[in-house]
Order: sequence, then structure tokens, then C-alpha cells
Amino acid sequence: MTDKHVRSRPALWIAALAVLVGIAGWPLVGLDAQMPSRPTIETEADFLRAMKELSNWGRWGKDDELGAANLITPAKRKQAAALVKEGLAISLSHDVNQHAAADGPVYLERVVLSQTPSTGMDRYQFTGSYHGAIESHLDALGCHVMFEGVGWNGLPVQSISKEQGCPRAHINVLKHGVQTRGVLFDATQLPGKASPQGWLEPRTAIHREDLEALEKRQNVRVSPGDVILLYTGRWKRRAALGPWPVKEGFGGYHPDVAYFLKERGVAFLAADMFQDVFPNDFKIAGGFPLHALAIVSMGIGIFDNLDLEEAVQTARRLRRWSFLFTAAPLRIENGMGSPVNPIATF
Repeated sequence: MTDKHVRSRPALWIAALAVLVGIAGWPLVGLDAQMPSRPTIETEADFLRAMKELSNWGRWGKDDELGAANLITPAKRKQAAALVKEGLAISLSHDVNQHAAADGPVYLERVVLSQTPSTGMDRYQFTGSYHGAIESHLDALGCHVMFEGVGWNGLPVQSISKEQGCPRAHINVLKHGVQTRGVLFDATQLPGKASPQGWLEPRTAIHREDLEALEKRQNVRVSPGDVILLYTGRWKRRAALGPWPVKEGFGGYHPDVAYFLKERGVAFLAADMFQDVFPNDFKIAGGFPLHALAIVSMGIGIFDNLDLEEAVQTARRLRRWSFLFTAAPLRIENGMGSPVNPIATF
């Protein structure tokens, strides 16, 4: 061995030691300054930056109406179908609200129109919009959520009329339904997040880092075309304590989750409440920054107010957090959304 090789050993040892020190978590001088920081969303300026840099406008064409649902390919559907092992189907919807409540002033009026010895007929009619904090529903991309007068892929608010409704990216573009892999995140498994009773208290925020931690904890990784579903224990809390006013808030996603959605290629977002942690510090976007980031900027459809109680119990028992997710909105031309009853099949 030459003197040159001998003299090079200390340098190699130093380099190896630096790697080991870094792995062990010991401080390395100047390391933090060299590592790129991850973008955050703590201010309105951060939010406005994210709206631009995460945008999918034009990604699938200037007239696209499906948004991130384009990521659900035939191959993705076949992969999702292969997840069915037990053949166990579970509803992900809560019962339709038929009485006024603190968290659901709007309800379904169910009226019996006729009853004879051979048949009965009734009529269903909501007292207001099913959009809100209690009905399980799917938001259309085009018109339900807009930011500064513009919706998904540049749809201007002026194009919407009371007579004709939503002209583009309305709910009927999903008339063939959604069939893909669902990934259920149990936020009550996160250390320090859940109450002793097993639910997230109002205002408890789930960040991007929390979803990454749950991927490791639950041994699952989100991939393009997935629906991700967040369990906060909202309905469990409601069953124990009764309904509470919406202004008191819900646990939910922090807007920085938008970066996770873009990085992983999430097709749809879902939760057992209305997604955004509420209340929050954002006045912009009506106090619903993740709604604007997901729907308006990235074209990610949103399932609000799902009931994930039975699904999370099943996932815990099976130790399996992914399944075939299916949902079919009502076929309503120019509609801004639809009540929906998604199904998880394990």
C-alpha cells in the first residue's frame, strides 16, 4: 500500500464519522444552514405562495373538469380492487340529519305523501344546503369553492347563474363514480393529539408531518390517485357529549397538508368533519384555507363529514389501513356537489 493511500485514511475516517454523527442525531456545525427548509403555511403570504406553487391549472388541459381525479387510471382501479381480501363492505357516511341540531341547522324533511294497502310514497327535501358541518357530501370542483372570484382551472364566478348553476366541473362530471384506493389515517394514534376518551378536541391541528408519521406508524404510504381519509373521532365525541355549535370548532387538517397532497398525488381528500382545523388563524379564503388550496388550486375533490367510526375499528382489528374506496354522487347536471354514501371494502 502506498504512502498516498495511508495518508488518505484519516480523511476517510473523518467523513465516515461525520455520517455516523449525523445519523445518531449529534450536532454538526453548520448542518442546519445547509439543509433546505420545507415550506410552511403560517401566514397569508405563505398561503398565497402555496396557491401559486401548488397549482395544477392546465396540467390536464385548459378545459379540464376532473382535476386530480385524472390520477385515478384504469390500472389504479384494478390495483384498488385487488385490495379486497375479506369482502367486508362498510359505509363511510353518517345517517342523513332529519332534525335540527347545534351542528346541523339544515336537515332533511321526509314527508309521507301517500299510503295505500299496495304502496307508499314519500318526499325528500332539505331545508337548506347539504353543504355544511353535518351531511356527508362531495364538493364539486367548479363552483362550490372559489378564491378571489375564480374556481378550479380558472373558472370565473361570473359564469355561474342561478338559472343554470355551475357550467363547468360540476358534480355530474363524476357520474361514473370514484373507485380507487382509500388510505385511512387514524389521528388519534398520534402522541399528544387525542383526548383520553379517544378523540381530537376542537382546534387540534394535523400537520403534514403528522401524516408522514402516520404513514410509518400504520405501515402505509400514499400513492398517486389515492383518497386519504382522516379520522378525528368527531362522531364518537358527538355521541358521548352531544352536538356542539360549529363555532366551537373541530380538529382537522392544517393548511400545510396541501404540500403532502401535491407530493403524493392525492386524488380526493376526506375526513369525518369539514377538513380544515377550525377555528384557525386564517381570515383569508373565508377561514377555510385548505378547501381553497385543494379544490381551487390543485383540483382535489373533497368528501366532508364522513362517518369513519366502523371503518377505523375494522382497520385497527385487521391492522390494515388501505382498502377499495367507492363512491357515486347523484347525477345532477350543473350541481355544486352531492350527498353521498362512500363504501370501504376490505
